[in-house]
Amino acid sequence: MTIKIGANPIIWTNDDLQSIGAGTTLEVCLTQAKLAGIQGMELGHKFPVTAPELTAALEPHGLEFVTGWWSTNLLTHDAATEIAALKDRVALLKGTGSQICIACETSNAIHGHFDIPLSQRPTLAEKEWKLFAQRLTTVADYLAGEGIDLVYHHHMGTIVQSRQDIDRLMSLTGPSVKLLLDTGHALWGESDPAELARTYRHRIGHFHGKDIRPFKRAQADVTEWSFLRAMLAGVFTVPGDGCIEYGRIFREIPDYSGWVIIEAEQDPEVAHPLVYARMGRNYLVDTLIQTGHIS
Repeated sequence: MTIKIGANPIIWTNDDLQSIGAGTTLEVCLTQAKLAGIQGMELGHKFPVTAPELTAALEPHGLEFVTGWWSTNLLTHDAATEIAALKDRVALLKGTGSQICIACETSNAIHGHFDIPLSQRPTLAEKEWKLFAQRLTTVADYLAGEGIDLVYHHHMGTIVQSRQDIDRLMSLTGPSVKLLLDTGHALWGESDPAELARTYRHRIGHFHGKDIRPFKRAQADVTEWSFLRAMLAGVFTVPGDGCIEYGRIFREIPDYSGWVIIEAEQDPEVAHPLVYARMGRNYLVDTLIQTGHIS
């Protein structure tokens, strides 16, 4: 697979705070995505969740289905229970030809709470880390048997946020657990996205391109904002509109093949989705050409 440019519908309609973009229809989202030059879409809460219905929604726009977020609860139940809960999602992925499942532990996450500052995000003791990693590896092994890669999404407000968290996750899990490199969450979580890409280049299974507005990030950190409050204030934007140099990142993963997904958790009333999706797409294409990933 060569590199393709996709988008997450969070540019149009927010999943964590569903009042944001509530008036935007799925049809508007897909129409604008195609106009912006997007090739595929990840899943959002307004999308159908069966393979035939999802394919029918995307095909008229010439869009592929990429994958979707799956919230794991492996801190509260065992791997067998998680695998059973994944039944319908696996059917959706296999029915659409997707070979990626995004996973993130959310059983104790705070990123969906408007009034809890990120400084209060959950952490794990060493014993808890080992149990979580063991369960996650079991789930990833199951998915691998179905022809699907589990790609773990490090995320602000969750147990895997910092550079140390990512190292611990990667060192304790088996090779079936891949890394979803999210540039915006990496930088805000105090990782250098390029260094992260270099360190885990052989385990990166998916890529989210999200940029950071450094002044807004500083405001969020100093004033103890929650994730949602920072998002509404504009801490995130599309690649090319913030402070992250994507050329440095892509040069660290010269053999990457797969999807590069544009994200920007912004209020669509403030940041017009079509304008920003096109901006991010054009910047990424130019950068991928310059780094020799596409011609």
